[in-house]
Amino acid sequence: MQPLRWHSDGLGRYLPELFEGREHGVDDRLQGLGQLGGDFPQSVGQFLEGFAGLLHLLVIGERHAAVEYIVAHGIASSIEGRRAIIGSAHFVFEDEGAQLESDIKERIESQMQGLSPLYLAVDGTVVGVLGIEDPLKPGVREAIADLHALGVKHVVMLTGDSERTAERIAREAGVDEFKAELLPEDKYAYVERIKGEGRHVAMVGDGVNDSPALGLADVGLAMGGGSDIAKEVADIILTDTDLAAIVRLRRMSQGLIDRLSSSYSKVMLTNSALLALGITGMITPQTSSLLHNGSTIAYSLGNAKAYLR
Repeated sequence: MQPLRWHSDGLGRYLPELFEGREHGVDDRLQGLGQLGGDFPQSVGQFLEGFAGLLHLLVIGERHAAVEYIVAHGIASSIEGRRAIIGSAHFVFEDEGAQLESDIKERIESQMQGLSPLYLAVDGTVVGVLGIEDPLKPGVREAIADLHALGVKHVVMLTGDSERTAERIAREAGVDEFKAELLPEDKYAYVERIKGEGRHVAMVGDGVNDSPALGLADVGLAMGGGSDIAKEVADIILTDTDLAAIVRLRRMSQGLIDRLSSSYSKVMLTNSALLALGITGMITPQTSSLLHNGSTIAYSLGNAKAYLR
């Protein structure tokens, strides 16, 4: 089995090179995928998009069909009349019915060690597996801790990653709960259930898989680098791609609510006092009106100072 070297050439484009430099048939190329190496900073969804480009590159000069994208599952194509698919275990084994000896499958799972496996199958037979590492971004754990300190009671991670990968990331991030191996409809059902329990739900996402849940949540927040459909259904689009932006938004919104509450109390107290003074004849209506307008301007300027700092 010949290994392949990956070169990143922009998002969604990868160039494989066979080390030996000799001619290989389709079978050799596909089997070589079992020993892929490289660094994948993109999400699994973006990686699959890139792998779609790889399938085209692998069969240059061969007869092949267009690549089919199966949302939240994987990709599929036809190479020389043979169906080639790559995706999650659910997609490859349950939806497509691909076959793999149980002892080999157990060995693969034991070797993943927290990686997200993507299986490659040709005509129903698994010929390769990719272990994708999804490292925790810097600052995530600190952002989760800040959200807890700002009054967010329960942070849940909803992911399509494997149980082992999700458990590792959840532990490193410091979230309260995680749900793994979820499809888009599963995320939607989870949000629907906890909303039914009377909770207020804010959902953060960036992919097509997150869109149904984003649209259902009380507040949907799409990350700046997310998919177009996620931005379309979200209530708020963050320009940044890190969770620190959510912390800043929470602080800003909380500060705004505090100022509104404080201003309301001050206005009610001032108006009540001016009304009492006017009724008792201690001040004239004209004076009361001037004091009322003056206090309103003063409170507004006081609130504006927080945004001018």
